[in-house]
Amino acid sequence: MSTLDDIRQTFFQECDDLLESLDDGLQNLSEALEAGEPQDSETVNAVFRAVHSIKGGAAAFGLETLVRFAHRFETALDDVRSNRLEMTTDVATVFLRAADQLADLVGAARDNRPPASESVAQILSRLEALDMSRQRAAVTTTPDPEPDGDLAFAPMAMSFDFAVPSDPAGEVTYLIQFLAQDQLFANGSDPVHLFRELSDLGELHVSADKSKIEGIESLDASHCQLSWAIELTTSEPEAAIWEIFEFVDGLCQLSITLRESETEYDPIAVPGLFNLTEAAAETNAEPDPQDQPPPAPKTKQTEANAEGTGAKATVRVDLDHVDRMINVVGELVINQAVLTQGIKAANIPLTSALSSSLDEFMSLAREIQEGVMAIRAQSVKPLFQRMARIAREAGDLAGKAVRFDTEGEATEVDKTVIERLVSPLTHIIRNSVDHGIEPPEARKAAGKTEVGNLLLRAAHRSGRVIIEVVDDGAGINRPKVLEIAIKKGLVAHDAVLSNSDIDKLLFMPGFSTAPKVTDLSGRGVGMDVVRSSVQKLGGRIAITSEPGSGTTISISLPLTLAVLDGMVVDVSGHTMVVPIATIVETIRPKASDVHRMSGGRHVLSVRDRFIPIIDLGQVFGYRDQPSDLADLVYLLVENDHDKLWALAVDHIHDQRQVVIKGLENNYGQVRGVAAATILGDGKVALIIDPEEAALHSGTASDLTPFAEEI
Repeated sequence: MSTLDDIRQTFFQECDDLLESLDDGLQNLSEALEAGEPQDSETVNAVFRAVHSIKGGAAAFGLETLVRFAHRFETALDDVRSNRLEMTTDVATVFLRAADQLADLVGAARDNRPPASESVAQILSRLEALDMSRQRAAVTTTPDPEPDGDLAFAPMAMSFDFAVPSDPAGEVTYLIQFLAQDQLFANGSDPVHLFRELSDLGELHVSADKSKIEGIESLDASHCQLSWAIELTTSEPEAAIWEIFEFVDGLCQLSITLRESETEYDPIAVPGLFNLTEAAAETNAEPDPQDQPPPAPKTKQTEANAEGTGAKATVRVDLDHVDRMINVVGELVINQAVLTQGIKAANIPLTSALSSSLDEFMSLAREIQEGVMAIRAQSVKPLFQRMARIAREAGDLAGKAVRFDTEGEATEVDKTVIERLVSPLTHIIRNSVDHGIEPPEARKAAGKTEVGNLLLRAAHRSGRVIIEVVDDGAGINRPKVLEIAIKKGLVAHDAVLSNSDIDKLLFMPGFSTAPKVTDLSGRGVGMDVVRSSVQKLGGRIAITSEPGSGTTISISLPLTLAVLDGMVVDVSGHTMVVPIATIVETIRPKASDVHRMSGGRHVLSVRDRFIPIIDLGQVFGYRDQPSDLADLVYLLVENDHDKLWALAVDHIHDQRQVVIKGLENNYGQVRGVAAATILGDGKVALIIDPEEAALHSGTASDLTPFAEEI
């Protein structure tokens, strides 16, 4: 990859951070409006800077469509921060949609694909409408004085500032002296793009000082030896010029002065051969603070960078390098297990020094593993912000007002999992808006607020990641779902289904409750795609719904780790591993604690509570007939909904760290099995997914009243 490609990639990575900051700022402003609080000027400035920075970087790469849109967007934001435009709920809505469009344009530029011109034009028209409303408001608040009768007298202001004449058009001429520092080019900026933006303000003349270039033999490509003298005739204020150079603030030496008079100006006397360094040395004077623009508000991050302390340094690493390191860590853990197993097999006594060394080896391996996994871990906040945009778009298409809230944005998930969650979450959000949340009139008639509520939350539970989409809509119309399923031939006419079975019909291929195909739904592929996508991630999906109150769709995903703590057990002579995070306790019961129920099912009595027994030997086909259940050992495991099962195993060997080896690439998804591992003796052991094993046994739905998982 060339240096230019590296810089371009860095720009788009920085755009992701800027878009995240933009979305955060706009959400804060919207929440302040809803709460009736005054707008925070620093938040408005942060939003403006984010858009302006994207525009400046896009100009460096000649992304004209992105530059034009960002320029129009920042103009509207500048009206707000200058108090020329009042921040209202409608204005905030336009800004949020403009931020969505800006993200689209960044994505299109990154992928080298043409942007959607229709949507760009639509948002631009809404931004221009804000400008027109601002101008109408200005005319209304400052009406022209009306003449009194036939004779009208209006006082005429007289200017005695003879040093700064202006022409009838209100134009003045500025002299700009510009010297780029080396770091400006290293950041991907180019003075040509700055000059191009200046030319939009008025008539521009640029001349370069080449006197510092002594010859080809002494030319240093990493050091800028050019400076520029610029003459700009414009009716725009001086602040507009400083605004253009704001993106390269700190990366150049810049001076902007007003030309004193036409007669005094001599193009030979005011050189196009002007050197800022020499000028500063000759004058040796500090610029008048009144002649300088007010400093741009800085974020905590930029302040820390300026001071040189307190900044958190980051480095961007290719994920392939991280994956290779994770594999090495896994092999290190296996090596430690082999070493321990070999010492035991050789009957070598574990002296205190040897035992301490093995423990230290294990501790170091764990620390390395946790550090490497922290590199891959990423909060779900960017994903949630993307879903907020999907909710806004779906609300616009469906003609519904939707309030989108999030919880648990700091929950960390493996980066690859986050990327693969985009499609299923998009389908769920759209279905929640289209099918779940009622139209404003129906909500009002049901005694609800006209604005629907949609909540997206994430959390870690029992060693898994739980992501839930909750709406306060009408809930699932189960009679209608069953009727449609019968008409489509998906179930028999005389079928008697439980509520959970009816809910599961929504995930069947080709099923849809939409009466007609729309931009949001109706083709019957959405929820089926969701189920398939979640299953490919080794996860499960569940629906709980209350008619009239809303629906909750839960996605349960395994943590993508390289190493986990597991309980090594024996099941009919086969070694298996149960994740420690799912185990509540281990029990060796008395015969009186095991009870037989109708249908051949068994439950375990634990502290006046009956827990279904899952014999892993029968689940995985290791034995046809159950052993004497009173002679087995039981692992009490808990699922994401706080439901318990008792996994019956023959023996418990020990607790140890094991390396996760996925099975999907070679064997596909194996029900009841999360992954595999290599033990210290070289044998392969299956890592159990306890809940999936319980569901596969057929006992869970009969004995526990919880929503069935797919």
